[in-house]
Amino acid sequence: MNKKDIIIGFIIGIFTALLGSYLFVAFFTTFDISSGIQTIKHYGYLGKIITLGTLLDLAVFLILLKKNKELMARGVVLAVIVLAISTLFI
Repeated sequence: MNKKDIIIGFIIGIFTALLGSYLFVAFFTTFDISSGIQTIKHYGYLGKIITLGTLLDLAVFLILLKKNKELMARGVVLAVIVLAISTLFI
């Protein structure tokens, strides 16, 4: 088992979720990114925004499977699991 591919997939999954969260705040709220994150955290919705951001991981997962990069796809799934657990404590 090549751990390097899993780690690369994990990093791709985390960055994709961050990108999805950024895009959600940028397009669907009236805040800029820094005040938007602070306001969302203040109201207790940060975990939900991170969860919405992980929707892009589904597309990345399917692309990796289509390119026969199963270990990287496992890393993306691991990133989604880590983010899901982290949203419980935010």
